[in-house]
Amino acid sequence: MATAKKPSGAKKRSGRRKWSLRAALVVGLVLVAAIVAVVYGRPIQREAALAAAYSARVGCSCRFVSGRPLGECRAALDVEDGSSFVMLSEDEDDRSVTARVPVLASDRATYRPGWGCILDRYND
Repeated sequence: MATAKKPSGAKKRSGRRKWSLRAALVVGLVLVAAIVAVVYGRPIQREAALAAAYSARVGCSCRFVSGRPLGECRAALDVEDGSSFVMLSEDEDDRSVTARVPVLASDRATYRPGWGCILDRYND
């Protein structure tokens, strides 16, 4: 019985696969990101919620109590640590300001005459 010869350049495949350096780095970075998300996820989420609530309340007071443009209010917030991630938007009809930390948190404060700006969750 004749057997076919393997070409001399062919490599023998073993059951194990070699990892390239790039694949090992990608897997390592994903694992590190997952560990960071598990360990620091809740504190980051709480800080983002606090920053959104604070920014909404202060931005609303600046805009509708002081009467300044939202751009000036945004500049006043940049003095605080971590507020650079917060985005502000206003609704002139509702007299409210919404603050968002992308992907993590959002909050809104509404101006009520005689009361000032109140976060919507307390606006009963």
